[in-house]
Amino acid sequence: MATSVTVAATGDRAGGPPLVLVADDSEANVELLVDQLEGLGFRVVVARDAPQAIAACVEHRPDIAILDISMPAGDLAVPDRDAGFEVCRRIKRDPRTARTPVVFVSALNETSDRVKAIEAGSDDFLGKPYHRLVLNARVQSLLKLKGATDALEESLKRLRELQKVRDDLMKMIVHDLKAPLTSILATLEMMRDGDFGEFTEQQARALSDSEGKAEDLLGLIEDLLEVSRIEERTLPLAPEQIAPAALLAEIVYDWNLRFQQEGAVASVDVADDAPVIVADKALIKRVLSNLVQNAVNHSPGPVALHLSARRDPHGILFTVADNGPGIPADYQEIIFRKFEQVHAQHAPRVRSSGLGLTFCRLAVESHGGRIWVTSKEGEGSTFYIRLPLMAQFPARGVSDA
Repeated sequence: MATSVTVAATGDRAGGPPLVLVADDSEANVELLVDQLEGLGFRVVVARDAPQAIAACVEHRPDIAILDISMPAGDLAVPDRDAGFEVCRRIKRDPRTARTPVVFVSALNETSDRVKAIEAGSDDFLGKPYHRLVLNARVQSLLKLKGATDALEESLKRLRELQKVRDDLMKMIVHDLKAPLTSILATLEMMRDGDFGEFTEQQARALSDSEGKAEDLLGLIEDLLEVSRIEERTLPLAPEQIAPAALLAEIVYDWNLRFQQEGAVASVDVADDAPVIVADKALIKRVLSNLVQNAVNHSPGPVALHLSARRDPHGILFTVADNGPGIPADYQEIIFRKFEQVHAQHAPRVRSSGLGLTFCRLAVESHGGRIWVTSKEGEGSTFYIRLPLMAQFPARGVSDA
């Protein structure tokens, strides 16, 4: 048996007629298929055994492959009777040829053969004898599908490239903004502390307002940097033992002054069986604080918060519940996506980057956990955070908060 691959039609590959690979060890079958395909305007490359078919697919990158089932298997370690199935499997496994449509044209037309063809990854199956026009219709249909798939893949590739350029530009700008803004905040703090002389009450209020707006801007910059670092998994997590009662008490203590200012009330309920967990305390504390902040900021009036922790079959379950305006059902999934925001009708307008809940989701998922929300408009929201007892920290790491 000859081992060379023959090309039955030549021409410029780019922009030329579609190229079809025909793999069959029967000279009569090959001649018939070549004549029919060339008559339909296709170019043809021929392989006469299984190894040749695989090599020809990689070398010539045909637009479609037509395979017989039974052909010499060569060194593929399968029976000749199943060699075509193995060729199809290898074509579909190779990233270079995976999108090549494969059509079996075979006299082996039992149901079991068709099932094996599907399992191998084939796109179509024609039993012999077949009609020339049916072959043409099947080939043309698969070529159109491949063209659409290739165009979509190219569009996705360009989109990924543009997204990378955009993200790199954003990170560069954000880093460049942070340094001067930090200096501005330091200067404002010195002025507020009287290092440059006394201010009138009106000037002091204006200065305090400016400092608050600068801190808001710095917070937005930090949100962008934190989400970017977590997505890239650039920094390691810092695992430590966390007692849930102490963690929730610490959060309420940190927010106590703000609660007094806003008229908010908070309660804590930690079940006796709530276990100690191993996690990055800074990240988990930031997640819970973000949820508290959202409840306070987006409620039109004083809000009542309830923080709890209890044992869960998967580890521990934290909840942060409020009696605020609630979240519409249609938004309860998208709020965890980057830059998505929901403004309640009567909630105050506050600075929001649309990144806070994205950070929460990424931070929780980096621990092998899950975060979700249940809510009804006008009746408040409850956020659930499920964490394992010991997080499976990835070696590649995740950003701190």
